[in-house]
This record gives sequence, C-alpha cells and structure tokens, in this order.
Amino acid sequence: MIEERASVVSVESGFAWVETRRTSTCGSCAANKGCGTGVVAKVVGQRMSRVRAINAIGAKVGDEIVIGLHDQALVRGSLAVYAVPIVALLLMAMLGDLLGTELQLASNEGLTVMFGFAGLAIGFLWVRRFSHRIADDSRYQPVILRRSPVVAKPLTRLQPF
Repeated sequence: MIEERASVVSVESGFAWVETRRTSTCGSCAANKGCGTGVVAKVVGQRMSRVRAINAIGAKVGDEIVIGLHDQALVRGSLAVYAVPIVALLLMAMLGDLLGTELQLASNEGLTVMFGFAGLAIGFLWVRRFSHRIADDSRYQPVILRRSPVVAKPLTRLQPF
C-alpha cells in the first residue's frame, strides 16, 4: 500500500476531501543540479492536490492524516491512462498502413496518420469510460488509514542578555 500524508479540508458522508503536497524526489538525487527535471521541479514548486478519500476513521476538518492506495490500483490506473491510448494509436496506425497497402494507394501516410489519430481518440474514450466505471469502486479509492501524529516544532533556547 502506498501512503501519503495529507490534511482534511472538508467532510462529506463517508468521504473526506484531503489535500496532499506534491513532492518530488529530485532533492535526494545526486544529479539534481544538472537535471532538467530537477530545475522544472524547483520552478514549479510544491503544489497541493485535492483528493476525495474514504473516511474510514471519522476524520474531521483540520486533522493531519495518512491516506493509502493499494499498489494494484495504482498500476492498473497508470496502465489505463498511459498504455491504452498509445497501444490503440499504434494498432490503428498499423491498420491504416495495412489498408493503404491493400488498396494500393500511391501514398498511404495520410491514411496511417488518420487511423492513428482515430486510435488515439478511441483510447482516450476508453480511458474516460474506464474512469467513470471505477469512480465509485472502493478498490481504486484512497482510504484514510490513521491520524498522523503532529510533529512539534523544537523549542528555541533563549539566550540571556
């Protein structure tokens, strides 16, 4: 299970809207200063993401919590969003090329490109349908696992005059 710290910003029946801070692993990488991704991460900064999570512990607004998402849900969701449109694009482009060859067209690149774009559109439509289908599936929803202990700031020692 993948876990992330968040804070509760609103509560609905059985759910809570939580905000997580997007973080980058660039700070711990040795190539941080020479990497384009590290530079972009510094420019963009840390942004907040608002997510609806199943409120299994009865968290309240303002609570610092830990949310979790099953690894399998993340892998399946990533494959659906990234792989399906690309695979559909490639398959339809190959079909367009094959059809252009069978029809003995002088130039079948246009047909290949049109079929490729149609495949990409079909892939995006499939992803949209898939996301609507899993929207209320608890296996794909983040869950509030526990309250996060509040980390106290260290006291500073006052120096005498």
